[in-house]
Amino acid sequence: MTDPNPAADDREILRQAAATHIAAAREVETFLRSLPEVPGAADITEYANLLTREERARIDRDAAADAAGLTIGSMESEHG
Repeated sequence: MTDPNPAADDREILRQAAATHIAAAREVETFLRSLPEVPGAADITEYANLLTREERARIDRDAAADAAGLTIGSMESEHG
């Protein structure tokens, strides 16, 4: 049986993707709050890993938004 309202599924996937992105961004914030004054190699590696996770989550969120019909053009200003 097919879902009579597939957009509802797309919206739920988008909500979940947004929540995952928020969680990843919060992990970055938590890390930065505990960052020592002079970061070491392990800190830099951890930061890179956290940023990568956050970026993947943002990409997934954007893809879910597109699937839910929320495709938008460039958010950059055209006023140079």
